[in-house]
Amino acid sequence: MSSYQDRVLARYATEAVLVTAVLRLPLIALIALLGTVVDVDHWEPVVFRIILALYAVTATVWLFEAVRRPAGRWAGWASTTVDLVMVIALCAASGGATSYLLPVFFLLPVAVAFQYRPALTAALGTSTAAAYFLVYLFYAVRDDHVDLPNVVYLYLGFLLWLTVATTGLSFVLVRRARTVVSLLDVRRQLVTEALGAEENERQRLAEELHDGPLQNVLAARFDVEEARETSDDPALAAAEAALRETAIQLRSSVTSLHPQVLAQLGLSAAVRELVDKMAARAGYEVRAQIEDVGHPSCQSLIYKVARELLVNIDKHADASHVSITLRQTDSSIELTVQDDGIGFDTAVLSKRVGEGHIGLASHYLRVESLGGTFDLTSEPGDGTRVRIALPLD
Repeated sequence: MSSYQDRVLARYATEAVLVTAVLRLPLIALIALLGTVVDVDHWEPVVFRIILALYAVTATVWLFEAVRRPAGRWAGWASTTVDLVMVIALCAASGGATSYLLPVFFLLPVAVAFQYRPALTAALGTSTAAAYFLVYLFYAVRDDHVDLPNVVYLYLGFLLWLTVATTGLSFVLVRRARTVVSLLDVRRQLVTEALGAEENERQRLAEELHDGPLQNVLAARFDVEEARETSDDPALAAAEAALRETAIQLRSSVTSLHPQVLAQLGLSAAVRELVDKMAARAGYEVRAQIEDVGHPSCQSLIYKVARELLVNIDKHADASHVSITLRQTDSSIELTVQDDGIGFDTAVLSKRVGEGHIGLASHYLRVESLGGTFDLTSEPGDGTRVRIALPLD
């Protein structure tokens, strides 16, 4: 499986860890309410409360960490192992063969099933069933009046069946996720090939414009300049001005189609040139933090996004300050463009696409198709911030 597929499956697993982290706190609250609803005579009430408090603190810290940053692949089995240990300890401290906490064991395999790891689901589900049986066995050994009724074996059978069911569910989820990821991978490859073909075509057109029409215009302008040395005909002056403007427009088109600085000096120099041109003609302050990122494979797309965003700011933002940041992390290239302009309601983007304004939307689709992220935040009167991140591979 490719690294791209690994990243997507890891993202799915991270989402599952976050969901179970959110659901864990209500479960602890229900356990805490048990004593107020049902008359439970705990075996070790002080120990029970200490364990429950420790469980609540651990769950809260874990939820905070899961929200703040993505969890690793170890997070699924680690968090569920803690759940299993805590539930066993709570049941043991509660005491009594009819502990109302015993049904909580049924929830654990279900929580693990969404980790996209069938083997882990099977292992922890089996451990949960064994732990349920051992807790009841502990009650029977501690209390001579408690036996192992047939319902215990029936519940053990239910737990084992639930383990098989959730393992099958996890297996189906993994297969479907891999199918979706494979399709996304194919789409990403097609977009990459399309971008490469587009870039080659733009380079070919730029070279043809430079070597053909632009050279012809420059040659004609040279002839007109020579003719003006021997004539004061105003038509020649007008012709020279028109040829000069045409040459400027052709050079601009060539640069737009295939920026030479991007091919020769890399992404950082090309973005810095964009910023310098914008600062020279803009009526607002431009701050730039541009790291040297070399020639990443995604440099053409990032350059186009940066140019599109700066043009949009120049045309529509009415900003006083603009900041642009380009940096490289261990796994991605990140570009952030922010302004303090008039902002806009992001809900109108789909309407703008329907009206034919597809520049920003097309870049969004390209970034997403290449496994990157495109985050746009804006509010009317509160400026706009766009952050894109594209993987280095």
